[in-house]
Amino acid sequence: MADIVSPKVRSRMMSGIKGKNTKPEIMIRKALYSKGFRYRLHNSKLPGKPDLLFPKYGAVIQINGCFWHKHECHLFKWPKSRKEFWHPKLMRNQQKDEENNQALEELGWRILTVWECALKGKERLEFDELISKISRWLKSDSESLEIRGASRA
Repeated sequence: MADIVSPKVRSRMMSGIKGKNTKPEIMIRKALYSKGFRYRLHNSKLPGKPDLLFPKYGAVIQINGCFWHKHECHLFKWPKSRKEFWHPKLMRNQQKDEENNQALEELGWRILTVWECALKGKERLEFDELISKISRWLKSDSESLEIRGASRA
């Protein structure tokens, strides 16, 4: 299927997508703050500039978009146009995520990845349930964890 907007318009639309302070990130931040968790944002001294940094808990949280980080879920679809551009870009994003997570772990940080599909789409979790999972993980000694949408299969 051909794109319904011109390449120039599509380029402008894609360049307008934010990398930080996204709606999912702000929703999670506000909910955690209201539960008494205090954090730092986008620490540029750490690999990958984690979205949320919790020094008290030795933890970081990454809130990843399923498209941009190539998550294998119902929200990710390979683009049909410009495959020569998108395939290497998305594969590199995924590789950088792995490298950054490994570097964070080597520095002693615990990592929680919250996927966009946990917040939206047909497999989203109840928001209160999601925040409870995050809160329990922060207070625990558990290492890395991923929270994704619920499989309805």
